[in-house]
Amino acid sequence: MTPFEQLVQHTDQARAELVGIPLIQRALSGDVTREEYLAFLAQAYHHVRHTVPLLMACGARLPERLDWLREAVAKYIEEELGHEHWILDDIAAAGGDPDAVRAAGPAPATELMVAYAYDLIQRRNPTGFFGMVYVLEGTSVSLAHLAANAIQQRLGLPASAFRYLTSHGSVDQEHIRFLADLVNRLDRADDAAAVNHSAGMFFRLYGDVFRSIAH
Repeated sequence: MTPFEQLVQHTDQARAELVGIPLIQRALSGDVTREEYLAFLAQAYHHVRHTVPLLMACGARLPERLDWLREAVAKYIEEELGHEHWILDDIAAAGGDPDAVRAAGPAPATELMVAYAYDLIQRRNPTGFFGMVYVLEGTSVSLAHLAANAIQQRLGLPASAFRYLTSHGSVDQEHIRFLADLVNRLDRADDAAAVNHSAGMFFRLYGDVFRSIAH
């Protein structure tokens, strides 16, 4: 079994618990309100805007033995630049107020997830950040397109209100293959273990973001 296959197996239960969250299940059938969709986009903005800063921090903290991974991080940064602006555009297209979202700040669950990511990079093992990548992008691949189509049909919103979900869903398929190659190149047990552990944590933390939206 490859390290990436071990990651998938290790987090199988945590992934099932995330997907089983009632809000996500309702989203897959389009059974959400416009307010819930806007709330999801607001929290997405407040964690996606940290993606590039987190990647930069991760690259800076990687040891010399992982120089090859730093090059991959640099490529990933180029592809992630500006994605938070897609979300603000979606909010406007869905009838929300992007400026109010910026000003409001993240919900506590979102703030905690982002804070854990920074702490993981700075205090523990920076390779663990790829556990967050696996959770967020793996979830996008499996759920984004299905949810976007169902929600759009139910709410009658324009396609321009779903750029983040639809674009990320297709882009992240490539990113998951890219991530699998990276994880499979980690040849030290502590690096692989850091990815596995953080993925389990991020499944829980990201789940809390959805639970907070429902409340």
